[in-house]
Formats: sequence, structure tokens, C-alpha cells
Amino acid sequence: MKVPLFHGTVRSLSLRSFLLLGILLPMGVFIVINTVSLYQQALRAADTAYDRTLLASAKSIGELLEVTGTGAEAQLKATVLYSALEPFEADNRSRMFYKVTGFQGEMSSGFADLPAWRGTLPTKGLYAALVDFYNDEYRGQPVRVAVLLQPVSGVGGHGMATIQVAETLELRQTLARQILIDTLWRQAALVAVIAALVFVVVQRATRPVRELSERLTARDENDLQPLATADAPRELQPLVHATNHVMARLAHLLEHQKRFVRDTSHQLRTPLAVLKTQLQSAQRGDVAPAQALAEMSHTVARATELANQMLALAKVEQLRQQTDATVLDWADVVRAVALDLSALIAEARLDFSITTVPSPVRAHEWALRELTRNLLHNAIKQTPVGSRLAVSLTNTQTNLQASPHAGPQADPQADLHTRGPWACLTIADSGPGLGPAQRERLFQPFASGAGDARSGSGLGLAICHGIVESLHGSIALDNREEEGRVVGLDAIVRLRLAHNSAAPLATAMTTHLAA
Repeated sequence: MKVPLFHGTVRSLSLRSFLLLGILLPMGVFIVINTVSLYQQALRAADTAYDRTLLASAKSIGELLEVTGTGAEAQLKATVLYSALEPFEADNRSRMFYKVTGFQGEMSSGFADLPAWRGTLPTKGLYAALVDFYNDEYRGQPVRVAVLLQPVSGVGGHGMATIQVAETLELRQTLARQILIDTLWRQAALVAVIAALVFVVVQRATRPVRELSERLTARDENDLQPLATADAPRELQPLVHATNHVMARLAHLLEHQKRFVRDTSHQLRTPLAVLKTQLQSAQRGDVAPAQALAEMSHTVARATELANQMLALAKVEQLRQQTDATVLDWADVVRAVALDLSALIAEARLDFSITTVPSPVRAHEWALRELTRNLLHNAIKQTPVGSRLAVSLTNTQTNLQASPHAGPQADPQADLHTRGPWACLTIADSGPGLGPAQRERLFQPFASGAGDARSGSGLGLAICHGIVESLHGSIALDNREEEGRVVGLDAIVRLRLAHNSAAPLATAMTTHLAA
């Protein structure tokens, strides 16, 4: 349970605190390890220095030894006064003890209760003498002991004497504490200097982040202008570019929302005013009730269609922000839409044919249905009674050339001059085609795409263009001519297939409905 809490605490730190913690914490651990190492080295250096004093005192005792007796009766005689060791005692803060042992291990002089030496001489020492140093305890106090094996000779004989000199550790401990305190002070000063430098550097390094935050905070809520990138550090460039990208998307959405509200209020005002006038006229008795109801019904139908189309146009904008589209067979959607509009086709007695091949594309089902329905419904309205209307859905691998009347691409890299494969929907009607004035406002909202501008709201083609743009495809409206005259209009939509190759061998489904 402690690990998530720790990670949560780290994530809640500011960038400045995180940098300071990340730099100073490892450095503090290193300084602690370094301090312990330096302290141990200082202790070894102090032992080496004071061990030399112990050796000197042992040698001074060895110089006072003599041999009495001859042969097997030879004995070691040590006439050492304790006052002889006083010159080696430093500042009266430590005491020294000695013990001299004869040739046979007998006690010759000194402190008899000083523990005997049980060790061995080192194979390689620092001094040109038979000496060993070790730590022991004497009279309840820790001591440092030097053992010197001193050859002694005289007229009566010779032998090896053992001299032990012990010193209490007060002076060494005092020196060790002083070394530790001095080391800690120096290391603390070093940490303080490093912390100050790191703080200054981190403050300087994070200043652009704080300035960026202050600029964003000080902005007006409607200010979505891009941030300046020239003075931003290299590390902040990706963040600034991503922020500008998000702000551009928000500006686009906000502009679309404003345009939607403006267009909605403007477009719905007219049918509502007409409906109010018709209602007032019916109340005054200017027209027959049946005629008034028919006129109001027609006005309500037009307003309802307009509201639905404007909602569809708003939904297209939402689809641009979604990335959860699935792979659908466009052929199924085309045939389902044709079936839904079959009553209108039959009512107009059209010579209708439809040919499809399997065409998997990545899109939302609503978008494909709305795209196909708008184009086919518009073609039915523009086709004269009893004329021909053909729908075909094919796949192609070839590089396609963009029509001069194609809508602009949402993705510049999805240009039709490039590679396929594509699914191509063509709806060929027998209507009057496009006039010069209509081509200038093609795909613009509230501009009728073909035929009489008063026959529709002008949103159908705008919806189709928005859907195709969100799917990174293309849409084109081309007049079909025969012998120099316009005989119809071809609505051509191309969407990229969801797989890597087209389906040229797929079985086509063809339906023909004669008038």
C-alpha cells in the first residue's frame, strides 16, 4: 500500500522540486558514503601516527634491558621506571602501560596484569623491527598495544625479550571526533553550495515553463491565438507546438459553433415567420381551413428538414474529432439506402439501376448512410419523371485524377493524384446539371447544388462534403455531356479501401428497376 502512495507523492511534485530532489538526493547519498570513507581513512592515518609513538616507547624500554647470570642461569633484568614513559604521553589525556617478559616468559618488569600477547608477527610490516600492533582491553578500558620482540645479549648470555606497551585511546578518540566534525562541516558546506547552485540553475531552467504558464493564465478566455515558438527552448518546442495544435482545434470548433448558431437562427427565422403569417391568415379567415393547414404542413416539413440537416452538419463536425470508426461494407449501406428511398424512385417512375461490389471502408455507419442518402435523394429530386438514374459502386487500383469541381481535401497527403486503392461511388442522374453560378458556390452551406435553388435548403452537399472530408476522401460533381449538351450530373465520391488491395474479382450485385 505504500508504493502507490509514494508514486502519487512523486507525481504531485512540481518540476522544480522533482529536479532538486533528483539531483540532491543521489548527491547526498554519495557525500554520506564519502564522509564515512574519509573518516575511516583518517582513523587509519591516526593509528599509524600514534603507533609510531608506541614503537618508540617500546624501543626506549628495550635499550634499558640487560642480562644477568651465565649459561642456563642467564636471566633478563629490566630496570625501567614508569617515569621513563611520561615523555611519550600526549597532553596528559592518555596513559601508557608496559610489561617486559623474559626469555622463558617470566615477568621481568611492568604491569603484571597486562594481558599477554597471543598473536603472531606480521609477514610484512611498516617498520624495521619485530613488532605487532593490536587492540585489547585493560582494566575496563580499550587500549592500543604494541608488542616488540627485542634481542638482548650480555657477557653472561643472550635471548629474546618481549616488550608490551599499551596506551589508552582518549587522545585517538578525541582526534577521531575532531576529524569527523571537520569532515562533516566541510561536507555540509559542500552540500549547501551544491544545493544553492542547483536551485539557481533549476530556477533558470524552469523559467520558460513558468513564463509559458503565466502567459496562458493571463490570456483572455476567447484568445486562441497560437503561442510564439521562436523564444521557447528546444525542449519546450514539442509542448508549444502541441498546445498550438489543440488551440487551433478549439478555435475551429468554436468558430464552427458560432457559425452553426448564427446560421441556425438565420435559417429558422424565415420558416417560423412564414408559419406565423399563415397561422394569422387562417385565424382571420383569409384562406380556407384546408388550404391553411396544407400550407402550414408544408412549412413545418421544410423547417423540420432544415433543422435535421443542420443537426447533421453539426454531427459531421463531431465525427472529425472521433477516431473509433470501424470497417463497414459500403455496398451494404448503398443498397440499404436505395431500398429506403425506393418509394420516391417508384413515385417518380425512374429507370433506376444499381451495381455494387464489396467495398470495405473505415467510417461510421451514420456518416456513410447520410452521405449516400443525401446524394441519392438529391439525384432523385433533380431527375425528371421517367428518366434514367444509375448508381454504381466500384473498386479501382489506378491513380485517379481529381475533378476540377472536386471539393478541397481535408488531408493534403490524401490527394487523388497519388496511390489507390479506392472505393468509387457514382450516382448518375438525368437532371439539368450544374450552371456556372452554382459551381462558384459548390459545397457551401445554404447553396443549392443543382437545379432550382428554391427546391432545397442547400445543406445537403455541404453535409456530404464535410463527411467526405472527415473520411479523407474526395467528392466531385461533373456535368455529363453528349454531343455538346448536358444530359445529366455525375456525383462521384471516392473513399480509401480499408485493406491493401481492391477487390477486382468480387462478384458485382446489379439491380435494375424500370419505370
